[in-house]
Amino acid sequence: MHTIDWDNLRYVLAVVENGSVSAAARHLGVNHATVIRRVTAFEEAFGGALFDKSATGYRLLPNREPVLEAMRDVESSVFSVRRLMLGGSASLRGVVRVASTDTLCQLVLPRIVARLHARFDELRIELFSSNTHVDFSRMQADVFVRPTTALPPDMTGEQAASLQFAAYSAPDAGDAWLSLNGPLANSVVGTWLARTVPPDRLSGGSDSFMVLRQMAESGLGIAILPTFVADSSPILHRRPDLMPDLEVPLWVGSHRDFRETPRISATRSHIIAELSGFDGLTRRGDTV
Repeated sequence: MHTIDWDNLRYVLAVVENGSVSAAARHLGVNHATVIRRVTAFEEAFGGALFDKSATGYRLLPNREPVLEAMRDVESSVFSVRRLMLGGSASLRGVVRVASTDTLCQLVLPRIVARLHARFDELRIELFSSNTHVDFSRMQADVFVRPTTALPPDMTGEQAASLQFAAYSAPDAGDAWLSLNGPLANSVVGTWLARTVPPDRLSGGSDSFMVLRQMAESGLGIAILPTFVADSSPILHRRPDLMPDLEVPLWVGSHRDFRETPRISATRSHIIAELSGFDGLTRRGDTV
């Protein structure tokens, strides 16, 4: 039997999960030929084809579904080993990847990171800005700062504060609302909007509160925004007549396997302490 390169497994799973070789190559940051070569090497190592390969793309063979599930189990175990090994590191040096929303990454976290760097000069913080949730089981980030009502069972964290949301509009904006799209549609405020405002009263929208603020300032409609994003606007006015103020817990946490890692624990503690004093957020204190 050939020597098995388990790293090839990443390429096989990327093809399955991204739907094509080209999409897998973009996801992995490699070229098209590399993905094909790695998939072929994996198939040769195990002595059988995984995909039906045609001009329309790679389709997993129906009888290979059990193999796919076993591969995912292997990948999960590999990432678990890596997390546990990293969790045993006692150093306060190195990179900590912090994932958060675009609003927090632009308006709040850079100043917090600057003070963290001044305190621990051997730490390097990388901010990942996205309104979608990253996959912590695959170590796409080390720490999250996210508004959510609850954490997944493999995450641990503290409700550092709560985000306050309200309706805002520019003068003479009319009665049309801006929709919350993408991941924002499934948020607490997105659910309120869908339940309360009829579809015929929506006029455009966005998947970013930063963009929604700009749209509202341009008079395109009424926007639901975090108060720390909108209260500083010289154009927007809060509209308590249109909706009640809503609060969503703001969690700072990480994967449970990382809870004792010094550099990650120090980063979490610093961010939690800083958020408690940030204007526009309400201090919380629950821990899971």
